Amino acid sequence: MHLPCVKPLTCVMYSLCFLDDRNKTYGIFRAIVYKTQVVAGINYFIKVQDSDTDYVHLRVFQGLPHENQGPSLVSFQTGKTRDDPLTYF
Repeated sequence: MHLPCVKPLTCVMYSLCFLDDRNKTYGIFRAIVYKTQVVAGINYFIKVQDSDTDYVHLRVFQGLPHENQGPSLVSFQTGKTRDDPLTYF
């Protein structure tokens, strides 16, 4: 599935919590860029730097406004690098 071009992250987008079931502590946790996919709401694919050399890709779903629900973490991929493209997962 093709996603539109990468966009720089805005402060509005960075309002989510990432909970890792490994209870890992992050020295760095900085969202870098994101892509969007319009569905029955919006999927956000976010590249997050979690150490000097490691990155995590997050998929966050934001429902439609009338649903009155905040963003939710749908899926994530660890072990990514700065150069790994954001793709649908």
